Amino acid sequence: MADRWILRLVARRIGGALLTLFLVSLAVFSISLLMGGDAAEAILGQSATPEALAGLRASMNLNAPPYLRYLEWAGGLLRGHLGTSLITGLPIAEMILPRLASSLQLAGLTALVSVPFALTLGIIAAVKRGSFLDRAISMATIGIVSVPEFLIATIAVLIFAVTLHWLPALSSSRDIFSVTDLIRVFAMPVMTLSCVVVAQMIRMTRAAVCDALDSSYVEAARLKGVSPARLVLGHALPNAIGPIANAIALSLSILLGGVIVIEVIFNYPGIARLMVDAVSTRDLPLIQTVAMIFSATYLMLVTVADIVAILSNPRLRHR
Repeated sequence: MADRWILRLVARRIGGALLTLFLVSLAVFSISLLMGGDAAEAILGQSATPEALAGLRASMNLNAPPYLRYLEWAGGLLRGHLGTSLITGLPIAEMILPRLASSLQLAGLTALVSVPFALTLGIIAAVKRGSFLDRAISMATIGIVSVPEFLIATIAVLIFAVTLHWLPALSSSRDIFSVTDLIRVFAMPVMTLSCVVVAQMIRMTRAAVCDALDSSYVEAARLKGVSPARLVLGHALPNAIGPIANAIALSLSILLGGVIVIEVIFNYPGIARLMVDAVSTRDLPLIQTVAMIFSATYLMLVTVADIVAILSNPRLRHR
């Protein structure tokens, strides 16, 4: 009975995510239509004649009704056909895949650095609650959260690239030939992204572990003389897995917004930089596809976190 209830909850979460993704696709398509100008104007320039613009719009199927264009675009996404760029004429999949690999490399390195560091500091702050160390960590996280990514990136460039000449101001994975090159290329982008991700994750992890430490079963274990290490690792953390998974998912979802700023500042050839370039040229199919990739990634992170919270909840397992 409990397993059937859990499967029903998981199916409901997945169904809700798919419905949300459908609504997001409508929003993305509608917003892209409200952008000023179009690809024909970007290609021909301001000196183009109305006849030339009309002919190019007709050849690019920009005069079709919006609902037909949406159905064609959404149907192509469901079939795995991402469409063709209006500006370059290349398949969008060929343009996105190498950029997506670069962005995943940057996000993966950021997660590899930030997640263990943030979880460790969050657990320490919860265990040492009220101490000087806890207050120092809390003040540092609040200060870092208050500073936007572009300011952290700009300060890092001024210090490490312009003043000290330790690191390159521009980042590209094509410049990596050794471990030293890897560190030099990704040091500033990863450091900038990790600042905000770590700060958010520390705060949410601390709150989750504090709630677990204040629970009745942990208090009962403490009265029985359980050691502090076993109290945290054996009793508090297993019951805080769900909130911690949500903290990790929500913190990593910040990368989706931060990576746009970071790739522009460091001229990193990722998918976010590709989207910024597509906006400047009004390449609507490319804009819509990249926006859907960002939305689907965010929904996937949140849905996986919800499923982990459901599966790790003892009250649902023994319902």
